[in-house]
Amino acid sequence: MRLARIAAALFVLACASAPGARAEYAVLRSGVRLHITGYERDGSMVRLHVNGGIVDVAAFDLISIEPEEVFAPNLLSAQTLDVPFAELIRIAAAKYGLDPLLVASVAAAESRFNPHAISAKNAQGVMQLMPETSLRLGVRNPFDPAESIDAGARYLRELLDRFHGDLKLALAAYNAGPERVDQYQGVPPYRETQDYVRRVTQGLPKTDSSANAPAIPKSPSAKQKSPATRQIPAGGSAKSATNRR
Repeated sequence: MRLARIAAALFVLACASAPGARAEYAVLRSGVRLHITGYERDGSMVRLHVNGGIVDVAAFDLISIEPEEVFAPNLLSAQTLDVPFAELIRIAAAKYGLDPLLVASVAAAESRFNPHAISAKNAQGVMQLMPETSLRLGVRNPFDPAESIDAGARYLRELLDRFHGDLKLALAAYNAGPERVDQYQGVPPYRETQDYVRRVTQGLPKTDSSANAPAIPKSPSAKQKSPATRQIPAGGSAKSATNRR
């Protein structure tokens, strides 16, 4: 295990300054495959260059660098994401090392991308964060799509880290609260939470890691359809979300 981590770190260090390298994927321990245009080692951290910015990750969390063609279909889906606030979703996903499809799927299940959504439990905005969670994450206006999506992606990242990259547990915690996941040592036995996890992950390809965001089927109700794009199905009414976070 340790040898694999050392090998991955040395690989990054050896290749960091390679000129003219084409785009590749950084495969993280969480299961996320992050599309990168370059990378460099900085002490115990690895700096990943992504479209629109830089993402710093611990060398421990970087498993390997994969050629672009291995995951070309997923890249096409992420680049041509045809949902409301697609650019904001891509920016937040890159910032926190998440698959844009995962962030978009959560937004669809939570609010149908409605920035003005308020649930029965007072979860608010596109990502349906509770007021106390928004306050902790520094959100000034929960109904601002940019703030909501950024905070929601950050919260997803925190939950994935807390539950060691297990996507189902992270999603269950997003819906029901991390304390409930800890209490039941798994997805809580709430029908709503179990349905929520299935709704977000449905149709995603099975992988060795549960944290890898799967491909998401097209939505017949999404606006501005294009045969060359993939779309996200809206999960359910914002009023019906559990949102105990």
